[in-house]
Amino acid sequence: IENAIPLSAGNYNRTVSDNASRLIAELEEKANESKIDPGQFSENWRLQLGSLGSGNHFIEISKDESSQVWLFLHSGSRGIGNKIAQHHIQIANSLMKKWWIPLPHDSLAYLVEGTDEFDEYLRGLLWAQEFARLNREEMMHRVKTAVSEFMNDDVRPVELINCHHNFTQKEHHYRKDVWVSRKGAISAQKGEMGLIPGSMGTPSYIVSGKGNPLSLCSSPHGAGRNYSRTQARKMFTIEDLAQAMGNIEYRHSAAFIDEIPAAYKPIEQVMADSEDLVEVVHELRQLMNVKGN
Repeated sequence: IENAIPLSAGNYNRTVSDNASRLIAELEEKANESKIDPGQFSENWRLQLGSLGSGNHFIEISKDESSQVWLFLHSGSRGIGNKIAQHHIQIANSLMKKWWIPLPHDSLAYLVEGTDEFDEYLRGLLWAQEFARLNREEMMHRVKTAVSEFMNDDVRPVELINCHHNFTQKEHHYRKDVWVSRKGAISAQKGEMGLIPGSMGTPSYIVSGKGNPLSLCSSPHGAGRNYSRTQARKMFTIEDLAQAMGNIEYRHSAAFIDEIPAAYKPIEQVMADSEDLVEVVHELRQLMNVKGN
């Protein structure tokens, strides 16, 4: 898996595979329809497709309560998404100054719906979200291929779930059409399948949404941090991480100390707090974990 998928920030593919070419064509078509030029933000965005970020991004092989095996990964829009966001943040800040709008902090700059700047931002944002979805699709294709080759047997998919987190879309709530931004959250419409990963070494969950209107039909994406990355590196050691991971196969590296489960809130408590938002369908236990430095 590590040979098939570039890991960590700044690492991309050297060539474009046949499967990735098909997905890139979809993204190019969407870019043309949206009248955006991804190359304006990153010349090598095509080589980013099928690559895994660092931090809490991961690829896992897990099993559920009936020993059914799941291939599970978490990643986003990679460098291209970040660069699109930074571009529009700069525009928002310049407009605040142009319109003489005082802000307590630059991070509170905003774009006004109905303006050309807002529309341009939304087109870029939605394209980046599609990139994130297809990036996960390409990586999962490579994971399935790697597992098939290792096991010398075909991977036979039974169920596929590909859900966004940290995303924006227009929805209808309380008799209004509104833009909903879910940060650290997923959509949990009635009956909608979703993924709530735990931290490195802890269980993850396949869930079904309950459509709770008070949460705008949302649920947590996972457990937030108890300690910052800097704090975690001061508090824990590589030996602590090895003990926490137990029999889970992973690459023993000091780079992952800040991802130790103790640096995060207990995922079991998060799930208990979410019982009004989602129903647990499967609890997954990790067999193998792949991360980027």
